[in-house]
Amino acid sequence: MLITDTGVPERYIEEDQWGGMTMARLEDGWCAALDRQTMLCTIYENRPLICREFEMGGYECLAERD
Repeated sequence: MLITDTGVPERYIEEDQWGGMTMARLEDGWCAALDRQTMLCTIYENRPLICREFEMGGYECLAERD
């Protein structure tokens, strides 16, 4: 859920059933901003707060990828 304005481009934002702003996900559930070839965020400098709280390659990050 996007709770702060970090500059996420509009094309990566969706509205959930309650009217909250969320990151768009592709049909398989992966974040739409993730580059599948490199597994890196394409909007890293403008990533949402929740993404900033996860350490890249840390336990929580790896668990979420599983």
